[in-house]
Amino acid sequence: MAVETHGVPQLELEAVIGFNGHVFSGLRVHPDREHLIYPLGCTVILKRIKDGKQEFLHGHTNNVSCISVSKSGSYIASGQVNFMGFKATVIIWDYAQRTIYAQLLLHKAKVEALAFSPNDKYLVSLGGQDDGSIVIWNIETKQAICGSPASAHSAGHCLTVQYSNTNDNIFVSAGSSGTLRVWELDLPNRKIRPTECNTGKLKRIVKCIEVAEDDQFILCGTTSGDIMKINLKTGLLSDCGPVKTKYSLGVNVIRILKSGNLLVGSGSGTFTLCSKTNFKTLKEVQLEKGVTSIAIRGEGQQFFVGTEAAQMYRFNYVDFKAELISTSHNSAVKDVAITFGTSELFATCSEEDIRLWHIDKPKELLRITVPNMTCNSLDFMADGHSIISAWNDGKIRVFAPESGRLMLVIDNAHRMGVTAIAGTRDCKRIVSGGGEGQVRVWELQPRCHRLLETMKEHKATVACIKIKSDDKECVTASADGACIIWDIVRFVSLQMVIANTLFRTVCYHPEEYQLITSGTDRKVTYWDVYDGSAIRELEGSQSGAINGVHISQDGKHFVTGGDDKLVKVWDYMEGVVTHVGIAHGGSITSTKIFSNNQTLVSTSADGAILRWRTAE
Repeated sequence: MAVETHGVPQLELEAVIGFNGHVFSGLRVHPDREHLIYPLGCTVILKRIKDGKQEFLHGHTNNVSCISVSKSGSYIASGQVNFMGFKATVIIWDYAQRTIYAQLLLHKAKVEALAFSPNDKYLVSLGGQDDGSIVIWNIETKQAICGSPASAHSAGHCLTVQYSNTNDNIFVSAGSSGTLRVWELDLPNRKIRPTECNTGKLKRIVKCIEVAEDDQFILCGTTSGDIMKINLKTGLLSDCGPVKTKYSLGVNVIRILKSGNLLVGSGSGTFTLCSKTNFKTLKEVQLEKGVTSIAIRGEGQQFFVGTEAAQMYRFNYVDFKAELISTSHNSAVKDVAITFGTSELFATCSEEDIRLWHIDKPKELLRITVPNMTCNSLDFMADGHSIISAWNDGKIRVFAPESGRLMLVIDNAHRMGVTAIAGTRDCKRIVSGGGEGQVRVWELQPRCHRLLETMKEHKATVACIKIKSDDKECVTASADGACIIWDIVRFVSLQMVIANTLFRTVCYHPEEYQLITSGTDRKVTYWDVYDGSAIRELEGSQSGAINGVHISQDGKHFVTGGDDKLVKVWDYMEGVVTHVGIAHGGSITSTKIFSNNQTLVSTSADGAILRWRTAE
């Protein structure tokens, strides 16, 4: 499946670990009942429920912000965010072909919400706060029919749109005051005409709307934690509840079941089944972080729930128990480490946690959580018996990889947080770097540790540490524009290389006579280890820093990733790109090549972990 990118073949994306749980109603079940549809970065993922097989829809240039699926299942629509002053694309996908059917470009900066009309005739799109307009598109002609400001007054911010279930000419919008409206399409005059809904003295900000199957009423979930029921024909408020116990942190999502009872997800993570008559809770489950999606499969015997913690759950209607089916990081992945000598296990770290994964199954094996702290860097010790990790509270923590048990804590390891870490091959020492620029060498003893030396030459954060295979030297890369090679037996600096950049990463070539570095100057530079001279400089990226570099065990290839969101595989001797990987929606934070030389892993600032295959 090699798609040419300026003549360079593309890497094959094998698996994605991740789900953007911050997109409201981003998790959907396709009407074929066989696939989940959800966003991650600038990719829309189709995942087969039966066996977890993934397919990817590529076409967006920035993070996907909303998703809708047509009633027939023929089309998926997805909108994205863009930079201020630029237009944000809506893509309509042909589901059967898995191809782009149309690209629609009118909204500024962000597409807030999308909805298909019941017979696949029209798509309604809502622009974000900087745009504020509603546009109706003809799906057959791929053209805009008409548009209108979503709100009657400029202060109103519309958050969501929902189509009628029976009429292609009727849809509903809602958000802050003045945006709760029923719209009618007047096709001959190419206009959409709004009717304000009357909620009397009740002033609410609506986060979500659900239209009854027979179009008799609409339900509006509010930031205040209650649900308003409004007659769709008259636009009048007919009910509001629950009266006593409102939903904490607001109602994020509502779905109406065939029975008329409701599924409700709140901002505090409660997921409830409640009565259609008085909104009274019948069953309730507490999930991790706010519920943002509820997707009903078929007639509603089974449903899927997505949360802000980037987790997906499966529920059966009968027992209403949460089965966790997918987990992923919900904040930037800071680092990735591979177990020494094998190609099976790897670990990632982010805010609050370290997670262990198996390369073949995108399923979390272990999670180690340290509340309210961020893990900046991690490494496996060569014997595989421990994970060493660097934290922003200035501590080094050592964990057992099987159980996650905390084996050792080094307090006050660095004054401004521990920012980089590496372990020696003999598993007896750790080298750490800090935000203040110091490099420290620690000796590990049974159940304790000893500081051997502090080396103070860097003037800024130490970003990366690599130790030579004989355990006698190491190299440190820093944001001060220097990489220093240290003798870690005598604790002196042997060599310094300097460049006009903030270094992000450094690697020894496997033969250890050369280093390669990268950083904010977008260059990949080869250096001679003995005299510190620059041997070669490559233009690593057209835009943005290069944050991750890793060399294959045979030294023939290396992989880079950075702020341009591209994974690039390079031929070391030729200095040319052999493959490019396009799928990340956030800046790439780290890249690793596994020892089989055919599998790559890249991580990014949006919490994604991607597995790639290189055709050797």
